[in-house]
Amino acid sequence: MDARRLESALAEEFGGSDAERRVIARQARDLADSGKPKRDRGHALTVPDVLRHLRDAPEGSTLVERWNWWLGALETAYGGYDRFTVRVVEDDDELDVNR
Repeated sequence: MDARRLESALAEEFGGSDAERRVIARQARDLADSGKPKRDRGHALTVPDVLRHLRDAPEGSTLVERWNWWLGALETAYGGYDRFTVRVVEDDDELDVNR
């Protein structure tokens, strides 16, 4: 998972703040590194995969809402995805998630 590429793609497709894109890219990288998507879904997590799933979120959702919506679906289907949801986005250099 190329977090920088994902950040750029998220900005282009969904907007959101720099902090939101950074934290989601970090969570996506951590999720990919865990190997869970490959074990559960049969293929590694990719930037196009993330974008495709975020597009399916309800219209008008923020970037963070889209991410958490998708992770909620994965949690329901497979379990073990809740720890990758975004709970806090700080606007400075210190991003604090999963507190």
